[in-house]
Order: sequence, then C-alpha cells, then structure tokens
Amino acid sequence: MEAIIVEDEHLAAERLKRLIEKVSPDIQVNTLLGTVEETVHYLKNHSTDLIFLDIHLADGSSFEIFDQVSVSVPIIFTTAYDEYALKAFEVNSIAYLLKPVDEQQLKKSLEKLSQIQHQFPLGMEQLLSSFREKSIQYRQRLMVVYGTKLKAIKVDDVAYFFAENKLVYLKDKTGHNYILDETLDQLQPTLDPSLFFRVNRGFIISIDAIDQMNSYSRSRIKIDLKPGCEKECITSTEKTPDFKNWLSK
Repeated sequence: MEAIIVEDEHLAAERLKRLIEKVSPDIQVNTLLGTVEETVHYLKNHSTDLIFLDIHLADGSSFEIFDQVSVSVPIIFTTAYDEYALKAFEVNSIAYLLKPVDEQQLKKSLEKLSQIQHQFPLGMEQLLSSFREKSIQYRQRLMVVYGTKLKAIKVDDVAYFFAENKLVYLKDKTGHNYILDETLDQLQPTLDPSLFFRVNRGFIISIDAIDQMNSYSRSRIKIDLKPGCEKECITSTEKTPDFKNWLSK
C-alpha cells in the first residue's frame, strides 16, 4: 500500500513516517507534502492508497483540498486540534489522531483499516460508502445538577457552556445556570458543529447566543452573549479565523 503524508512541519512529518514504517512495514510513504496547493497538484496527477493529513497547513486548512479535487481514498487525520473531528468524518476519515501521534493509536488505526478492507473486498468505494452511511448522532439532551436533583436539558434550549473555578456550567436560553459533570473537551465533539463553536478554552457558544460582536485587541472578537454572562467571552487568537468562517456558513 502506498501512502502520502501532508504535514507542514518537517520534523513531525519525518517522525510520523518512521512510526508508520515501524508499525506497518507494508505501507510505503514515498511523498511528503506541506501545503494545500502542493497536495491538490499531487492528487490531480498521482494516485495513492492512503492519506495522512494534518488540518492546519502552511497555506490554509486542509479541508480546502476537498473543494478542489475529488478524494476517494481513506484519510487518517493527524492534528493538534480536536474540534474538527466531526467534520473530518465527512471527508473519508477513518481515524483522527491528536499530535503528538501515539504509536499505539496509530497501530490501532491501521489495524482498523486492514480489518475493514477485508470486510469490503470490492474495494475502497464500498468501504467509504459504509462510512458515509453511518450518520453522526449529535447530543440531544444533557444531564445537569439541579439542586439536589438531576434534570435533563434539551440541547436546543442551551445558549452556551462556560468553565469557571474548575466547574462547567450550562446556561439555558432563559438565563438559568446548571452545573455539568463533563468538561468542555468532553462536550465539544458531541455537539453539532453547525450550531455550537468553541471560541476559547472557557466557552462553547450557540449561534443563537450571539447578541453583538466587537473588535478586540490582537485581531480577536469580543462577544456579547444572550442571556448575559458575568465572564467575558473573547475569541482566542488561534480560534478567531475559524470563528469568522463558522459565522459565514
């Protein structure tokens, strides 16, 4: 099997190549690419059996590749960001590995690919179709602490989530706060990314919770939420570009 690595950090690409050779010697990595432009050009002129793909490349997001060229081979994402996991599975992803890539996780991902290939002897298109048919189920309800009792809150009724003093709170659209027994990291992949966005380490907000937005220092955005929150909500520097893209969808 031939594979390519798309990664703009040379040392990370070389490390991943060595790990692949170690855990799966039958995979030949002959090409290392570092940009969206290079990858699009390569895929238009060459074939490959597997792609290891970082998300943030030197000239943009790797998701831009799929707007310019049709990709019909399995993809294993390797990234430092966890918020794109659900989006990744819309474009042939069979695994989503966080950096630094762990050897055992990589091995499990490749074993998973091998097992699926045996289950779908007619080829990759059948394999990929099986993934597309498995629709992602986003969270519909959340269990919260309400006094000494527990209460189920519909996700549709949530304005935003925020972390403060080592606790995570859910603010509903009527302005009530509830304590959640989950971290924001645990919550994020379970929420529909078309409706919720993690603007920084402390907030995941609903599109409906945005009241006003104002420019802030270092190109960030200050968001006035509804219902209001005592804690300021300001996009982090690294999330601001993605937040703007999210708003325009």
